[in-house]
Amino acid sequence: MNHLHSAAVICCLIATSIASQAFEKKSAGEPKVTEGYVSTADGVRLFYQKVGSGRQTVIVPAALFLARDFRQLADGRMLIFYDMRNRGRSDAVKDSRKITIQDDVRDLEAVRAHFGVKRFSTIGYSYLGMMVMLYAREHPERLERVVQLGPVPLKFGTEYPPQYVNRDDEQIVDGNKYRELKKLEAEGYSKSHPKEFCEKQWLVLRVRLVGDPANVDRLGDGNCGLPNEWPVNLDRHFATHFTSVQKLDVPWSEMQRLSMPVLTTHGTKDRNAPYGAGREWASKLPNARLLTIQGGAHNSWVDAPGIVLPAVRQFLDGKWPDAAKKVAEETR
Repeated sequence: MNHLHSAAVICCLIATSIASQAFEKKSAGEPKVTEGYVSTADGVRLFYQKVGSGRQTVIVPAALFLARDFRQLADGRMLIFYDMRNRGRSDAVKDSRKITIQDDVRDLEAVRAHFGVKRFSTIGYSYLGMMVMLYAREHPERLERVVQLGPVPLKFGTEYPPQYVNRDDEQIVDGNKYRELKKLEAEGYSKSHPKEFCEKQWLVLRVRLVGDPANVDRLGDGNCGLPNEWPVNLDRHFATHFTSVQKLDVPWSEMQRLSMPVLTTHGTKDRNAPYGAGREWASKLPNARLLTIQGGAHNSWVDAPGIVLPAVRQFLDGKWPDAAKKVAEETR
């Protein structure tokens, strides 16, 4: 099984067009939600959802993955979720040269500037857990607190001890259904029926995101209603974006200058970003702690909502969760 391809697709499986003007939605007992677009310097529109209000602002990339479950944290604070360029409900970007991790860093700054926020906290999921730290490296004065959810390594291809790497794809994914998917793809079905292929792929591969297959329905319906998230479009996105990640060469010494508190949350069964990466971030950053989710996978908050979400809330409130531990740096 092509693990990199599977991880890339499932890590990031949701762009129905909506009106360009901002509008408000509010249900009884829920915080007000304002939606709209932030325009970047190069003309890309980033879809956003602003939820709640309060003195603390938390900017969260990847609205398509996190807004549904993390909007509950808006009690007493303002959450600004947004989709990355060429993802979710944000604009598709035709020029592949403008789909890089560096663009993601600039876009986070564009969102901050758009809302006139001087200092904020942030939550970064998967490769965005690394991206927000690249932002911190460039704008340390802007960040108050950082949450990483299943972050990828700072250095692409970093190898970790076997006990910190989960390799059960062959056991967790239905091999027959996976081979059927690859056959459909080879026959051109992913291009002739992109939405339908996305839906089939989601049903087969979504199990990778949870540690316990019994939790798979908690993931919801997936993101195949959004053309940016169809595999036929994501393939081009990842071909460019992951290349930019692979080329990164940022020394740990630069990250170790950062003093803001960082809560790194990582599941021990993560199949997209090894648990060892979370341990590495928590051990090398000077003011970080690791919240380990035993048996959790890439979407650890789906496996353990009663642990992860309260811990993130407590951390944003200014306190270290009791279960978050300091990690000694390991030598390999």
